[in-house]
Amino acid sequence: MEPKKLGIWMDYVDAHLMEFASGASKTKALSSDFTFGPREQSSGENRMLDKEKHLQAEYYKKLGEVILNYEEVILFGPTNAKIELLNILRANHLFREIKIYIQQTEKMTENQQHGFVIRHFSKD
Repeated sequence: MEPKKLGIWMDYVDAHLMEFASGASKTKALSSDFTFGPREQSSGENRMLDKEKHLQAEYYKKLGEVILNYEEVILFGPTNAKIELLNILRANHLFREIKIYIQQTEKMTENQQHGFVIRHFSKD
């Protein structure tokens, strides 16, 4: 049986999840509640940073829950969010058996994302 494979184009706010099956992929979107709005310069700034960290952790947790259902995953996108997620996953023994790859890419259209996932998993 072919391993279950997933491509995730991601940044700090959005993730496009593309399941790879028989040379095709379909997309689901997952978004963080995190925003890059203007910051308040006040005593509440620490609370704001804590809230942002919490929202980012929730976003990574949701992605991790999806990744647990796959055997191979490629994380790609224009920011370091994929590296942060990879570090979190590698620290958790539940992800030890999952092959996780990362690759830096630019912003991409949905068609470019699909093509990237298909090319990545077709070269195996």
